[in-house]
Amino acid sequence: MAKEKEVKTKEVKKEEKTKKNIHEVETKIEGEAWQKAIDKAFKKKQKEVKVNGFRKGKVPRNIYEKNFGKESLFIDAAEEVLQDAYTKVMEESKLIPVVQPSVDIKEIDAEKVTFTFKIITKPEINIKKYKGLKIQKEEVKVTKEEVDHEISHLLEEYVEAVTKDGKVENGNIAVIDFEGFKEGKAFDGGKGENYQLEIGSNTFIPGFEEKIIGMKAGEEKDLDLTFPEDYQASDLAGQKVVFHVKVNEVKEKVQRELNEDFFEDLAMEGVKDEKSLRDNLENSLKHQKEMEVENKYVEELLAEVSKNVEVDIPQEMVEEEASRLMNRFAQQMQMQGISLDIYYQFTKSSEADLRKEIEPEAYQNVLYRLMLEEIMKLEKIEVSQKEVEEEAEKMAKNYQMEKEELMKQIGELDMLQYELEIQKTVDALKELNK
Repeated sequence: MAKEKEVKTKEVKKEEKTKKNIHEVETKIEGEAWQKAIDKAFKKKQKEVKVNGFRKGKVPRNIYEKNFGKESLFIDAAEEVLQDAYTKVMEESKLIPVVQPSVDIKEIDAEKVTFTFKIITKPEINIKKYKGLKIQKEEVKVTKEEVDHEISHLLEEYVEAVTKDGKVENGNIAVIDFEGFKEGKAFDGGKGENYQLEIGSNTFIPGFEEKIIGMKAGEEKDLDLTFPEDYQASDLAGQKVVFHVKVNEVKEKVQRELNEDFFEDLAMEGVKDEKSLRDNLENSLKHQKEMEVENKYVEELLAEVSKNVEVDIPQEMVEEEASRLMNRFAQQMQMQGISLDIYYQFTKSSEADLRKEIEPEAYQNVLYRLMLEEIMKLEKIEVSQKEVEEEAEKMAKNYQMEKEELMKQIGELDMLQYELEIQKTVDALKELNK
């Protein structure tokens, strides 16, 4: 029986010899397995090529090879066996990659194909100190001034707009109809009816709101204006236009008072008077501050540990994390209705600029993850299957979902177990530094 595969380990490249976590592993596909792959490649090519005298898909093998050469099948054949080669390498090398391995074809001919896989495993990390770091957590306090500030925000948020007689003033709300014209013709997006425009909000182009000041309800006026040079619509950027405006109503903001009507409008649980409102806001601010202080404390602990670490992080790990962060950023932009292409236009940047900006955060994420995994090992931190199941049930209940549906969204229990292990390790790190 023909020998199908052979796996052997090759010495790493010269410049990488000192890095124990970079491995190059070869696997050779030959004999019957390779011939079957070439046969499959021919059947694929046979459907695509045209040769004079033969119908498409009917060219014989010997005629195909005479016209195109047998070597034209090799790359497609290599793709056929690549997954099997990768599986074989992973099984026999027992290596656990931390990033997707790269692959090159070292040798390929009619008899065989030899792949070289570059496999990067977790780098060695030496943490010299992670206990007794003397990092102090800030004390959480909520002042009367902070509560007053929150109340003023609520009063502003629930402000009432009351119709008034007289002229439009700065800070008023003008309810307007408007239409924009360029060279006497209405342009797209330049029309609105009963639009509530707060004067001084700078919602419209420069000069628009200022020229409405002094108008009265029922009054109409033409506003001669010029769009900014950097306006996003290129056909309007820097162009002179005329807006025809009619003021339908003028409103002024009336400050609310801390009375029963205001507390009812707030609809905050347990809030029925000023005292209960202050208590509610104080508790909310305290909780928010505690979370911020806790996050800052953990960040300072990790930063201090990182000063006592020796590790050589492969650039591939940083690049993979940077790609993850860029995908997350793209999703966040998408939720705001902004594509990355539009973001690049607005910021006059590029994908390369964004990646360069993100890379320091990516490096830190990888470093902190490696640190925590090493502390987890040193402190012998484990999470039981029961704990994982209980956490999954708890999360499903909080999100009002079935556990199976939740798992589809967040991944398998292994991922949840890893997250719990990391959280346990962070908790242990805090305890070791009290």
